[in-house]
Amino acid sequence: MSKVLVISTSLRAKSNSDILTERLIAGAKDAGHDVEHISLKGKEIKFCVGCLACQKTQKCVLKDDAVEIAEKVKDADTLVFATPIYYYEMSGQMKTLLDRMNPLYSSDYKFRNVYMLATATENEETTPEKAISGLQGWVDCFEKATLVDSLFCGGVSDPGEAAIKDTELEEAYKFGNQIK
Repeated sequence: MSKVLVISTSLRAKSNSDILTERLIAGAKDAGHDVEHISLKGKEIKFCVGCLACQKTQKCVLKDDAVEIAEKVKDADTLVFATPIYYYEMSGQMKTLLDRMNPLYSSDYKFRNVYMLATATENEETTPEKAISGLQGWVDCFEKATLVDSLFCGGVSDPGEAAIKDTELEEAYKFGNQIK
């Protein structure tokens, strides 16, 4: 049983990625994992200022919600990031959060397995490539971690539309159920 941290990065009400994330979480729980879910809705996450003080102190000089999220990321065995695709890339708030995880770089972080769930209006196979590449770049900085897999559910645009997409709901459940 792994300690799985799921981070939803959509700020939209009735977000399609949040709907599918709930199914992913159900699958992960049914597989026996201890799952914690954090949504970035309502969170204050400032931009990294690039001071690099965190490399010596393992603490960020900025005081906001990213500090607490980083501690949870550090202590999780497995990370799952859920993001809508904006302009063929991960959401800006997800990228900002990843930048703010810099204090973890020189820490004794626990996470080994990283996953991504992405949604978009577009439904081409190539739609999530840049978002996956962006997360892979972050994971590459953490030598003990691996981007294990990703799930893309395209063709959902209207708020809440994913709730009636039986195939995508089942795919999200199965994706969560196979998390390590």
